Amino acid sequence: MVEAEATARGIRTSAQKAGLVLDLIRGRGVNDALATLQFTRKMVARDLAKVLRSAVANLQQKDGFGGDIDRLYVAACFANQGTSMKRVRPAPMGRAFRVVKRTAHLTIRIAERPLTIARVGGADEAGQATTQTRKKASGTARRGRGAKKAAASA
Repeated sequence: MVEAEATARGIRTSAQKAGLVLDLIRGRGVNDALATLQFTRKMVARDLAKVLRSAVANLQQKDGFGGDIDRLYVAACFANQGTSMKRVRPAPMGRAFRVVKRTAHLTIRIAERPLTIARVGGADEAGQATTQTRKKASGTARRGRGAKKAAASA
């Protein structure tokens, strides 16, 4: 399984706001994540789409990449707090208020899903046997109000 990551440092947003958008794409396929970011109404979504494309490009350069972009998914994504710019805003009566302009470091890690190979032959027979045994076990294991009344009347 091949992995790659990309990081954008010093993006002009708070890590909390970026985390809200990152929760939308975590665990999704790359194409789904890009579509989600395109239609998300947050300014940080553009920066995240750029970082996601960069991570895909990084993965394509690695040895061992199968070449199928449809198998890629967002394995991990997070936003760390970056440096904060401290500014001063004038306030009444000669005072001053401090304004903190926050930045964030955005990291997206993508990976390639392993190939799933379908079983041939005995999978259907084994699946039916387990289903039948489950039905038998669940029928005898019922213990509720109705089961007590039925046992009392019998």
